[in-house]
Amino acid sequence: MSYLLRVMLPDRPGSLGSLAVALGTVDADIVSLDVVDRFDGVAVDDIVVDVPHGTFPDTLITAAERLDGVVVDSLRPFGGILDAHRELELIDAVAGAGAGAPQMLADEIPAALRVGWALVLEVTGEATCRLVARGESAPMWEGGEVPVVCGLARVTALDDDDEVPAEWTAMDTALAAAPLNAGHVLVVGRPGGPSFRPSEIARLGYLTGILRSLHAG
Repeated sequence: MSYLLRVMLPDRPGSLGSLAVALGTVDADIVSLDVVDRFDGVAVDDIVVDVPHGTFPDTLITAAERLDGVVVDSLRPFGGILDAHRELELIDAVAGAGAGAPQMLADEIPAALRVGWALVLEVTGEATCRLVARGESAPMWEGGEVPVVCGLARVTALDDDDEVPAEWTAMDTALAAAPLNAGHVLVVGRPGGPSFRPSEIARLGYLTGILRSLHAG
C-alpha cells in the first residue's frame, strides 16, 4: 500500500537520507519525492512510500518524528505517482479537448496537483456561479452565491473567513481557486488538508495562467 506524507524537515545535507533510514525501520520504501517549499532552513517535501499490507499509518509518523526537527504535516493514502511532467501533459490535453476541456480539467487536475477534487464554475452574476464540470470526488453542488470565488481576479487560497458552500468545506477541506478563461473559475479541494502553501498557489497560478493564454491565442 502507498501513502503520501507531507514532511517538514531541516533543509540541510543528510536530512532526507536520515528520514529514509528511519522510515526503513518500519519497512517503508520511498518511491518518489517532490519538494513543495523551502523557507527559514526548513524543507517541505511530499514523499510517497510503499509499505507492506497491514502496516499501521501511525507507525510512519512515529518513525519520521523520532528524528530531530522532523514533523509530519499530513499523511494520506495515495494511488498515483509524483510526476512533474503530469502538469505539462494535462495542459496539452486540455488545450486540445475543445468543448470537453472543463470536464477533463476537473477530472485530471487532482492527480497533477495532489488535491482531492476539482470543480469548474461559470460566473453568472456579480456574486453567483453555476457548475460547469465536477470531478469524480468533488462535492455535489450545482450553483449559488459564492462572492469570493465569482469575483476572483487571481489565484488564491480560501480561508475560514471566506463564505463558501458548506459542501466544499466538509471533512475539513482546504480550498484554493483560480480564474480561468471566459468567465470560468477553477476550485480545488484537499479534504483533511494540509493547507495550500504559497508555492502550491503559485504552481496553480502558473498552470491556469498557461491555460488562459492558450485560450486567448
